[in-house]
Amino acid sequence: MNDELRLLFETDQAERIDHPKYGTPEYWALRERDRLRRVRVREIIASGGCTTAEDFYHAALIFQHGDALEEIAQAHQLAKQSVDLGHASARWLAAASLDRWLMVQGQPQKFGTQFVPDGKRHRLWDVDPTTTDAERTAWDVLTLAEQLERAEELNRTGEPMPPVDDAPQWLKDAVRRWESTES
Repeated sequence: MNDELRLLFETDQAERIDHPKYGTPEYWALRERDRLRRVRVREIIASGGCTTAEDFYHAALIFQHGDALEEIAQAHQLAKQSVDLGHASARWLAAASLDRWLMVQGQPQKFGTQFVPDGKRHRLWDVDPTTTDAERTAWDVLTLAEQLERAEELNRTGEPMPPVDDAPQWLKDAVRRWESTES
């Protein structure tokens, strides 16, 4: 296992224990540290320093926090490599990174791992209705009913709603679509 990748992963996760509120200076500082971690992980991968299932998992999780479509695709590829090498915990990450990649393109997610604020509440991003709970279970994802309950729990806990005005265009488009179908 690559010790530097492990340390980057542990730092990434530690910074999310008390995640800063969206839009604050602390939030933007975290996003910059995320970007710098991805730069370093790219260098480690390019130099052949990513070889074990754990290495691929650590790298995938760091890329999962990227913004660009290519970074999210990289997270999925790395998570799949980790799964292929036998790292069971990477199954959920492979599913979540695929879902995030689809979501950022405005498409329904396959497994149902991604939640978004719509200005009024947190909701489960649209899900492909042909995906079964058996498929979700095979990738260590909760059933669709359990995921919907998680969305409701987010709303019950009163987690602050980030402003939709600051949202990426793919989310603004979805909010408009949801509002037009709910009216």
